[in-house]
Amino acid sequence: MITTATARIVLKKPEKEASPRSGSPEVRTTVEGVIADIRKRGDAAVREYSEKFDKWSPENFRLSEAELVEIIAQVPDQVIADIEFVQTQVRTMAERQMASLTDFEMETLPGVFLGQKNVPITAVGAYIPGGKYPLLASAHMTIVTAKVAGVERIIAATPPINGKIPHATIAAMHMAGADEIYLLGGVQAVAAMVIGTETITPVNMIAGPGNAFVAEAKRQLFGEVGIDLFAGPTETLIVADEHADPFVVAVDLLSQAEHGPDSPAILITTSEKVGRAVITHIEEILVDMPTKGFAEPAWRDYGAVWVVADLDDAYVLADDYASEHVQILTENPREALDKMHHYGALFLGEGTCVSYGDKVIGTNHVLPTKGAARYTGGLWVGKYLRTVTYQEVKNQESSAFLGEICGRQSRVEYFEGHARSGDVRAAKYGDKTLAWTDHTFTA
Repeated sequence: MITTATARIVLKKPEKEASPRSGSPEVRTTVEGVIADIRKRGDAAVREYSEKFDKWSPENFRLSEAELVEIIAQVPDQVIADIEFVQTQVRTMAERQMASLTDFEMETLPGVFLGQKNVPITAVGAYIPGGKYPLLASAHMTIVTAKVAGVERIIAATPPINGKIPHATIAAMHMAGADEIYLLGGVQAVAAMVIGTETITPVNMIAGPGNAFVAEAKRQLFGEVGIDLFAGPTETLIVADEHADPFVVAVDLLSQAEHGPDSPAILITTSEKVGRAVITHIEEILVDMPTKGFAEPAWRDYGAVWVVADLDDAYVLADDYASEHVQILTENPREALDKMHHYGALFLGEGTCVSYGDKVIGTNHVLPTKGAARYTGGLWVGKYLRTVTYQEVKNQESSAFLGEICGRQSRVEYFEGHARSGDVRAAKYGDKTLAWTDHTFTA
């Protein structure tokens, strides 16, 4: 909940309330029906929904090696080169993240060893959206990162766009390292990857963004499998001071508003002059913006411009929003690293736009929305790992010592069975007796 303090002026208020974190009843009901049907009828149901929603019903949804070669051959050389560049940036970031995670083992008592290992998830499904745009960048973010984490089997699905193959997206999925690629979209793709069908072996985790139906499918299937995030509409927020260029601010706000008609675009500034100039520029840019159909309602219905007393107040208000993307256009942008807490990703300074994070720079663009930045970060190599522990007690005296404590602690909690597991070791390896049995141990 964003509240207005006396030191704040609102130059533009949203026309609508932000959409709720959970999907609409209609979306939930539709998704429940599709999932239940796929559980019951498998491939036959998947095929029917693909025909119904995407007008796509090939003999086999999985692309063969020959089909992949033919599809990739139709992608321009410059596009292939750019995909290679971007995937190198994403891979470099993921590899550095992987290197920061270390396994360890320590001896806490004589002969008592405790350890931790980071173990990759064995099978992951990556959903790459289509629909309005062929989001090939999502292939880099989900598949490359999973590969670096060591995931053994990565299957990826993307929908046809208006009944046509998205060649560049397929190329990105293949180049990123997907082991199986399916030309299949929507709830039917997510459900098939999770539940499994006659032709699709199920996975243990689903990653990747999607529309409201895909997001709802992930929500309903969470628990049966892991997911990366509960995703909502793209969000962007800019903190600007009097030094910010209003035209740049306007362009950057609209760059994210074009994601969809429900994408919030928020400006928090210490300068009323900057705020008013941004509003004017946005109105001018929208006149002939090619993606006006999405950007204009997003700005009209969910955009806001706040004027605050100082940057400290700006950072507090920005933290209240906990936005997916937060861009800092101030004289000293790195100050936000210390002052802010709640954001999906920070973009520091005029040279760094959110679109770089979306498309080319190497950090992951699958980020928390709907306030989830208060408790989680975005997709990273660690999301594909299970941090597991192990223990070994090799010293008999230490086992006897732990057994006595285990017995006492367990009986405080009325867990007699647990207590007896400790008692047995205290008796076998120490000098204690078993009061609850006449069994004795001999050397």
